[in-house]
Amino acid sequence: MNSSPPDRLSIYQLVMEVQTPPKRLTLSCTTLVSMVRSQIDLLIENKISATIIVKFPRLSILDSELRRYRRHLGDATIYNCQLGGVEEIKPDANNSDSKSHYWSTPASPIDLSHHLVQLVADNHEIRREYFLIVLSPEFCSLISAHRSQKNLKKRILNQKNQYKIPSLVAVQSFDGEVIQQVLNGIKNTSNSEFNLANKFINPQAPQTALISQLFIAQVKRQEEISSRKFKSRFNNSKQQNQTLRNELQAKDEYLKNVFQELLAPLTHIKTALSLLNSPSIKVPQRQRYLEMIKRECDRQNHLITGVMDLVELERHLETTSLEPVCLSDVVPGIVSTYQPLAQERGIMLAYTVPNNLPNVWCVSGGLRQIVIHLLSNCIKFTPNGGQVWVRTRTLKGYVQLEFTDTGIGIPENEISKIFDRFYKVRPAANEETGSAGLGLTIVEKLLQKCGGSISVSSVAGEGSSFKILLASISG
Repeated sequence: MNSSPPDRLSIYQLVMEVQTPPKRLTLSCTTLVSMVRSQIDLLIENKISATIIVKFPRLSILDSELRRYRRHLGDATIYNCQLGGVEEIKPDANNSDSKSHYWSTPASPIDLSHHLVQLVADNHEIRREYFLIVLSPEFCSLISAHRSQKNLKKRILNQKNQYKIPSLVAVQSFDGEVIQQVLNGIKNTSNSEFNLANKFINPQAPQTALISQLFIAQVKRQEEISSRKFKSRFNNSKQQNQTLRNELQAKDEYLKNVFQELLAPLTHIKTALSLLNSPSIKVPQRQRYLEMIKRECDRQNHLITGVMDLVELERHLETTSLEPVCLSDVVPGIVSTYQPLAQERGIMLAYTVPNNLPNVWCVSGGLRQIVIHLLSNCIKFTPNGGQVWVRTRTLKGYVQLEFTDTGIGIPENEISKIFDRFYKVRPAANEETGSAGLGLTIVEKLLQKCGGSISVSSVAGEGSSFKILLASISG
């Protein structure tokens, strides 16, 4: 029998050193808890008052099981071993009803506490073990589970993922002689007398009926666990399938919209070409059809370019990092680029961007795209003689970038739709080339990536205002 010092003592090894050791089992923590609960149920149903020695993690479900057993059998003795010592579960002397609580005692009247404190606190092997020992004249059992050092390291590495819990190697025995040898092994680790080992008496009556009852209960409990796991996995798979279906449906709708948008200019081009072949066509008509073909080609080019930009943006946006950007380095240059177009249309274009604005977080090149799309929209939908302003100001932790125009405005019932793919407000009077309806979609995606937001207010016939909030680095 093992006579190793306490710092190397292992309940698991004591069980495996018997002449005919029980078969090893590979268990999950859930299965191990289920086995313990089944044994508690067996003891309660058969009114078996036993001495229980248990060491498990501090789990509320196990604590409640021990309390439940102690409430049903008040004369039972339970020792809950932890790294800090031994907790003896006892009824409250001032409240002995079924709701009585329990407390820990520093020592037990017998030498068991001394041995278990030494066993748990001073032992390097047993710290990685869990066990349950049930001792009574009617029924006895032992469960010992061991987590290898290698699996312990894996658990530490995977602690961020609660589902990656390594398995336990466990043994279970109902042989009183085997359990007696384990108790003797614990006793031999100390010079003190181990009274429990001396007092334990193997059950005289056969335990076959109780063991059968226990196994049936364990099978039922495992079926319940398997059923819950199956339902959980089924629901997860169902949810994942629904997500995939929604994504495929959205992609199909997206492709349908692309094909419809591409088909419209092609139809106009085809009609213009057929009319150009007419022998009676006059020069002004020919010129008008040629201009229509050019306009529809430009429209199709804008559409294809917009779709490619959106696809490229969605493909790389997740992996794109944010960078600090200064609005005073970006906005004035873009506004200057659009000044000739605004003057040509008789639109007053002005901006106010202080040089001392704090930097903001944005996707690389993203702020430039945002300003271009919003500024071009303001100019596009503002009639001759109108005004467009670009203003910036600091708020608490943010920088606000505002685009305001005196254009045709957006109907109230359409404001919620303007960020949808291919959605277009009614064409502007001075719009030379059809819009792809993707500019605001791109703006919204860029802002989502950098943690910004956009709000829109508009009055039909009076103008619109787009306000963007970007987190400032100094904020």
